[in-house]
Amino acid sequence: MTRRPYPSDLTNTQWELVAPLIPPVKPGGRPRKYDMREVVNGILYVNHEGCRWRALPHDLPHWKTCYNFFRAFAADGTWDKLVTAPRVAIRTKLGRDPTPSGARIDSRSAKTAHGGAEVGTDGGKMVRGRKRHIVTDTLGLLLVVLVTAANRDDGTTAPKLLTELRAEAFPRLSVVWADSKYHNDTLAAWLRGQDRLTVEVTSRPEGQKGFHPLPKRWVVEQTFAGLIRSRRLARDFERLPETSAAMVKLSGVHRMARRARPPRGRRKFRYKPEAAA
Repeated sequence: MTRRPYPSDLTNTQWELVAPLIPPVKPGGRPRKYDMREVVNGILYVNHEGCRWRALPHDLPHWKTCYNFFRAFAADGTWDKLVTAPRVAIRTKLGRDPTPSGARIDSRSAKTAHGGAEVGTDGGKMVRGRKRHIVTDTLGLLLVVLVTAANRDDGTTAPKLLTELRAEAFPRLSVVWADSKYHNDTLAAWLRGQDRLTVEVTSRPEGQKGFHPLPKRWVVEQTFAGLIRSRRLARDFERLPETSAAMVKLSGVHRMARRARPPRGRRKFRYKPEAAA
């Protein structure tokens, strides 16, 4: 790479983690003009810095090239594969089984910047836009993503999200922890129709006020906080909910790749208590 690196660029070790999952050129097609690592870096730049596609720096591949690959990877399932690779690497690095046995489910509403499909108003948060539904493992690593209109009920939408947790991909998964929003007749009926997953609802103790992290549920809150550090997710700028979901997956891939293969020389913040007077 002859240019100066951007903060959103993948390091050599991070690229080695995701490169095998980038689809090759189709048989009979002409050779690719651009380096695929630079194309992915261009897509990550838009996601991390929150700029428009047309505002990509000129030392990265043309914005149209990056956009076309971003949409193509969303259509052929490449982003789903890229979500899996760093997650498995992190779990293996920590001595965990590659697939989780428990998961967490939650949602967050985000304002839309302009019109588009699937837009509604979340009556509880008074937010007009879309709702991001995610499922994570016990480490807060992304499993599946679904984006709907903000007025969609969490419990009613949950079966569609949980259906993506297929037994072939997650053979050990048996329990999903959720909050009180998932006390829902539609979800209960779906759970009775299958015998693999159970949903356990954890609620704050009666009379408790203010914010207190709840056991087995705080990790998904942490994941939402980490995802929103990608500035493209500060609002929902996408026209289609499928494109919005791809942006969430892209942010998850970037975050997990950095956790699996931290940049060299990265210093972790450690709180130092003040000396006693």
